[in-house]
Amino acid sequence: MSLPKSTLLLLVFLIPFSLFSQKGKMAAADKKYEQYAYIDAIEIYENVAKKGYKSAALFEKLGNAYYFNSEFDKAALWYTELFNLNEEIEQEYYYRYAQSLKSIGNYTKANEMMEAFSQKSSNDQRARLYAADRGYLEKIQENSGRFNIKNAGLNSEQSDYGGAFFGDELVFTTARDTGGPFVRKMKWSNQAFSNLYASKAKVDGSMAAPEKFTNILNSKFNEASAIFTKDQKTMYFTRNNFTDGKKGRSKDKRTLLKLYRATFDEIEWVDVEELDFNSDEFSCAHPALSTNDRELYFASDMPGGFGQSDIYKIKVYTDGTFGKPVNLGPTINTEGKETFPFISDDNELYFASDGHPGLGGLDVFVAKIKEDGTLEEVKNLGQPLNSKDDDFAFLIDSKSRNGFFSSNRPGGVGSDDIYRFTETRKISCEQVIEGYVVDEETGDFLGNSQVVLLDAQFNIVKEMYASELGFYSFHVDCDRKYYIRASKLKHETKELAIDVPKAYGKTSVNIPLDKRLKTYAKGDDVGPKLGIRMIYFDLDRANIRPDAALELEKVLVLLQKNPNLKIDIRSHTDSRQTRKYNQKLSDKRAKATMGWLVKRGISPGRLTAKGYGESQPVNKCVDGIDCTEAEHQQNRRSQFIVTAM
Repeated sequence: MSLPKSTLLLLVFLIPFSLFSQKGKMAAADKKYEQYAYIDAIEIYENVAKKGYKSAALFEKLGNAYYFNSEFDKAALWYTELFNLNEEIEQEYYYRYAQSLKSIGNYTKANEMMEAFSQKSSNDQRARLYAADRGYLEKIQENSGRFNIKNAGLNSEQSDYGGAFFGDELVFTTARDTGGPFVRKMKWSNQAFSNLYASKAKVDGSMAAPEKFTNILNSKFNEASAIFTKDQKTMYFTRNNFTDGKKGRSKDKRTLLKLYRATFDEIEWVDVEELDFNSDEFSCAHPALSTNDRELYFASDMPGGFGQSDIYKIKVYTDGTFGKPVNLGPTINTEGKETFPFISDDNELYFASDGHPGLGGLDVFVAKIKEDGTLEEVKNLGQPLNSKDDDFAFLIDSKSRNGFFSSNRPGGVGSDDIYRFTETRKISCEQVIEGYVVDEETGDFLGNSQVVLLDAQFNIVKEMYASELGFYSFHVDCDRKYYIRASKLKHETKELAIDVPKAYGKTSVNIPLDKRLKTYAKGDDVGPKLGIRMIYFDLDRANIRPDAALELEKVLVLLQKNPNLKIDIRSHTDSRQTRKYNQKLSDKRAKATMGWLVKRGISPGRLTAKGYGESQPVNKCVDGIDCTEAEHQQNRRSQFIVTAM
């Protein structure tokens, strides 16, 4: 039976009317989306999707709305719909889809997306990091199992995160109800605006009931992420752009985040001021301080950065003014989010990132800050501290190895919760070199011996005096070569090479020292009696090599402990080059050796230095005779001849 013509006409009109209706709803949702009202936008988008409407724009924005609110499992559902359309997709969605897939444990598919992302975005730092470390999951596993964690016991049903030590209190950020008749909420996440609360640590390690940290600083918008100077008289914190009761807006009508400073007058926090490097056009948030309080670290999306938010540092001068923000560079920052910096007393930078290879969402990473200000390799802290969800706002007491971090992982009380932890071992593999300095003949302990630790280039790393029983101990890095040098009055100095294994543990090394019973007569070469290997020089050079410096230490100790001893330094070359050239070179080498000893406190009056060129070879290698490099090097040497006692 065929349908009446009137019914057919009605269907023809209903189909475009239905499409028009869905497009109208999309336009309304898009407006909410563009205003960052993601919760409202999601509700409309999902209603449209349930009606069977499909488009790349719909699935992109649905995925993004959940992604930006860190609901990665739901983001994964809509990004899957997006990719199922088999349309051309912007490269950023490959990365977001990979991150979202990790949140549901699908690392195989996530890595497939990362491979595609790397091919499409080869210049992206996130792609380069992945391509350089495809075995990142194995490395994360190596770093795992180092934390005992539990809920901090101070969380609410709202968002609780961040933290800073303030005496025996933890000052943190919370969106919990403040007790007023109305709770103002952010359209972005449907969460209440946040304030600063504090909780004291009890004797048993638990946390007391949280209370407002201060009423003075609270505005009707967000206050968050406080940090305090060592004297606890200055606080830096994050707040929405709100100064002197006026809300600031960017050109696109957004109220962004800024950094503020307040001073403690022994009663309350006063003199609240906005930091002068803020702007209405970008956000600055989540401050941290260097170990000496002279540098302020923070996260920002200011122009000229690498990604969505980068970590910067800025000098804080003694008069309270600031230098210029310095981006920490590609070692730390990526095209993703780097945020929530924290500097430990061990001078380590901890930060959260979704751009470095991780387990999903934000992971916590660490990089050691070297003495010159540069940063060592970035390392993922591993499970269980990091998870498939957002993990961030890490802080640690370097002495107790106790601390706090925040996460939106399942099983918490609210959307973000604060967790406490104890770190059971450091992330950097450490070994302990330990042992006893003993008398080689009797085996007796040589108490108070000087023991020096040197690296593979013979640079002094640490030095100490052994205990009364001759015991010494050094904490060192795994999988490296070191030298241990021990000296004791009336004993000969001795050094040993040690190859530290690539594993946690201890390496026991006893150092036996010979008694200094040797006597010296005029004309003696002290080198053989001191067990000195030849002082070798590189071809055509007169500089003191590191291995030569190690041998010269023995001569230095001998001269220090025998103040009447005088020595003639004699330098020799091989037969290559002309006799005139070699004579000049050997003089330079002798004087370089003498200069090394003088620089270390030996009087020039106790030393003479002379070069002998190629005139006194120790082997057959004279002009016209072919010799190996090793044979020639035997002639490039120094002697130490006693001239007076």
